[in-house]
Amino acid sequence: MTLWMSLVALAQTQVTEFNPGVAANGVNYTLPKTLLRVDVSAIKVVYTPGEFAKYADRYLHISGVAAEPSTTWSVTGLAVSQEGVPDTSKVYTVKLKDKTVAPMVQLTPSGILVAVNTRTDLQERELPDTRTINHQMDARQYLTEDILSATSTAKMAELTAQEILDIRESKNAIKRGQVESMPQDGASLKIVLDELNRQEEALTQMFIGYADTTFAAKSFTFLPEEDINETVFFRFSRKLGFVDADDLAGDPYYLTVKDKHTVVLPDAKETTKRKIEGLVYNMPSMADVTISTMQGSVYQQELPFAQFGTIDMLSPTLFNKGATTKLTLHPATGGLLHLEQ
Repeated sequence: MTLWMSLVALAQTQVTEFNPGVAANGVNYTLPKTLLRVDVSAIKVVYTPGEFAKYADRYLHISGVAAEPSTTWSVTGLAVSQEGVPDTSKVYTVKLKDKTVAPMVQLTPSGILVAVNTRTDLQERELPDTRTINHQMDARQYLTEDILSATSTAKMAELTAQEILDIRESKNAIKRGQVESMPQDGASLKIVLDELNRQEEALTQMFIGYADTTFAAKSFTFLPEEDINETVFFRFSRKLGFVDADDLAGDPYYLTVKDKHTVVLPDAKETTKRKIEGLVYNMPSMADVTISTMQGSVYQQELPFAQFGTIDMLSPTLFNKGATTKLTLHPATGGLLHLEQ
């Protein structure tokens, strides 16, 4: 949602520093500071062993089957983006002077200026919903009377393994056309083979177990006011998933932000003498952003940050009566995106 305003008056546009409590015939707007956002995607795998796990090697020659349940988390991706938050030191008022028309301005819900005399689409980034895929199958529906009446787990495992081998033989015989009642067409053949595959997979789960998979994501934000070097951004545990930044159960992900000083900042004397005479926008400075673990860097990119830069102004004549100036600003940095006259 954005705020869209039209200042209709007989006037020329004027921009001044915002003076709280003083009524002004205009619109107050804010320039942003740049917030760093990192959306972390992760997968949780919950393994449940089969009840015949210890017999998997003996009867099916499947080695390495775990007999104990386990939960394992892993990070699958980092999506880095930027958002704008109001900079309370950069609040201005679009006012009106005589003999011109005022512009239409588009603001974010927090009052950040994003467009003048045009509109821009603001898309809010949303995390995907957590979802779980369950892989457990109902194997007991395929157990024969002999298996169910077996007097020991070992015997049940042996008979179940033999059932699996019989299913495999049946599939091979069908594929070779060596059965008396062959399916009449390709569709029927597929139905038969699919059912046999389901039976085999379900019964095999009784030996090798199954793993349910959960896809999750969490967002982390940081507002750098100065250079930072390997501050703990978040922690992640292979057993617990996302944990608090001070929880040593998780491995740290470090954040480093270093201003490259791509914008020349005015000195104190220049700042004092600066007069606000046009529409104010940000000139962000570029910074190197690195996210790393104890094993090394997992993300490295150069990104703009409003708070490392300075401000500049557009000439008031751009918005004189009869002018068709259109302007869009970056919602995260307040920098110029597009200027059309």
